[in-house]
Amino acid sequence: MFELVSRELFQPKSTSEQNAYQKMSDAELNQALELIGQEARALGEKNLKLDMARGKPSPAQTALSKPMLDELNSASDLTDSGSFADNYGDPWGLPSARAFAAELTGVPADQVIVNGSSSLNLMHDIISHAVTHGLAGQSSWAEQMAAAKAQGTTLKFLCPAPGYDRHFAITQHYGFENVAVPMTEDGPNMDVVRELVENDSSVKGIWCVPRFANPTGITYSDEVVRAFANLKPVAPDFRIFWDNAYAIHAFVPESEAPQLLNIFDALAEVAADDAQKNLVIAFASTAKVTFPSSGMAWVAASPADIKEIQSAFKVARVSPEKISQLTHVRFLKDAQGIEVHMQKHAELLRPRFELVERKLQEGLGDLNVATWSHPKGGYFVSFDGPVGSARAIVSRANELGVTMTPAGATWPSGNDPFDSNIRLAPSYPSLEELSLALDVFVVAAKQVAARLAKVDRGQSAFI
Repeated sequence: MFELVSRELFQPKSTSEQNAYQKMSDAELNQALELIGQEARALGEKNLKLDMARGKPSPAQTALSKPMLDELNSASDLTDSGSFADNYGDPWGLPSARAFAAELTGVPADQVIVNGSSSLNLMHDIISHAVTHGLAGQSSWAEQMAAAKAQGTTLKFLCPAPGYDRHFAITQHYGFENVAVPMTEDGPNMDVVRELVENDSSVKGIWCVPRFANPTGITYSDEVVRAFANLKPVAPDFRIFWDNAYAIHAFVPESEAPQLLNIFDALAEVAADDAQKNLVIAFASTAKVTFPSSGMAWVAASPADIKEIQSAFKVARVSPEKISQLTHVRFLKDAQGIEVHMQKHAELLRPRFELVERKLQEGLGDLNVATWSHPKGGYFVSFDGPVGSARAIVSRANELGVTMTPAGATWPSGNDPFDSNIRLAPSYPSLEELSLALDVFVVAAKQVAARLAKVDRGQSAFI
């Protein structure tokens, strides 16, 4: 997987110099391990059963949207600009829902399809269509894969890493070689992206979470967004899958949050031909705005690509779930309404991320054993421990009663080349539960780092 991209580009910051345990004498290190062991035993005696595995809204967050359930009743008018929410029709979404999604996405409403509650489903369906029928008038990706296989190669999809495991799972499921691309503080390393996209016709797409990326919390800089818009792919069916899942999920005031240049505006600045205009397929949803189980999701693209997606979707879509769309639009109303609603989410999320920062800084800040992200939005903190530590930390935390995202999940095929990255998901537990979970995590990180320091000396990790 890493033969196309230099392994050294993924080197975690936490490996740059000796940590506190590596600097200790043997006696000091043994004493430190004994004290950490005492902390671990005390936490183990609590018999904790805590979950910090996935980034999902807390019960308090979903409760914010319960008033939405009162928007419709048996006496409600179910019409919407000449459409009927209670009957077939409008396969691309209710007029009001398409207008709502278009306002948030920054494209005309006729370039938006609102369908289902999960944008991941939409991404899967478009990938599936391309595999079976192709994109942009090209042969199907399945046919191209067969031809590549005959030549000893395969089709490739670029995966900024650390990144979102469910993205990687889709393209892996369909037989792509997922190629990891290193993330910088500004977004994907565009020198690497450009080199691969503009010189290899087997590269068919790239996964992107451009604002408050999963798990790093990075927001792509204007320079990176414009670099994406300026790509000149050698493959005419190459597409940027722009999953803007956290576009409105700042937990600090927007004036303090990093802003994302609209990719469609960037494309409009540079698009010289239709191929350039068709580079991006964008996605978003209300999954973490209202109810993850019953929201609305949408896809936006160029007029040509939307027409092709509609042609593909019409085989399986007679009508979307329009009652939910109508309810959402009447509850959230518009961009201003959703901003007010998201401020309520921010008030619940901010203390959790402040707690993560405080606990990690207090427990690990002076030890130089780890680095972590400091997001201003989204649902995750990206943590890098010493090389070879991530799986052991997650395992030790689990032994002490805290379930975490599996180590390696943020990499294609679960293959973190340095076994260092861990995704922290603090949104769901209560503050009290989160505090205990972080205590466990910090102890696990310290214990593993200290044990690795002993192993480095050729000594037993256990005393």
